[in-house]
Amino acid sequence: MQYWLMKSEPSVFSIDDLARRPRRTDHWEGVRNYQARNFLRSMRKGDQVLFYHSSCAEPGVVGIAEIVREAYPDSTAFDADSAYYDPKSDPENPRWVMVDVRYRRKFARTVTLKALKAQSRLRDMRLLQRGNRLSVMPVTKQQWSVIEKMAQA
Repeated sequence: MQYWLMKSEPSVFSIDDLARRPRRTDHWEGVRNYQARNFLRSMRKGDQVLFYHSSCAEPGVVGIAEIVREAYPDSTAFDADSAYYDPKSDPENPRWVMVDVRYRRKFARTVTLKALKAQSRLRDMRLLQRGNRLSVMPVTKQQWSVIEKMAQA
């Protein structure tokens, strides 16, 4: 099993939105960065995800999701009416993929970006590296454990 962090703006799609979906499951579409896309391709069913709210008043980790379907073509890339449309993406050889995630639980409180930065055991976490704007990134098992404990404190 691997561990991941996926960022979403809560005004676009929040952990509460995921919890309200049928079967508490939805696809994670619209990733248009090659490195993040490659991370999506690496995800396996059962992998665990830290759900992170970004671009909001209090950014931070708000809960946990799980990968329930591995990478498959992102249909929004072929939809000219979609904000994620990519005219260069070919259905025969898709450039972009998505995965399905299922809500597991919401933390009682947000583990804020400020708190993450203050935790010395997380100093090597990709999220906290200068200039890192990826929406999908790996997390080590140790980082995962630290964040889960922070959520319970």
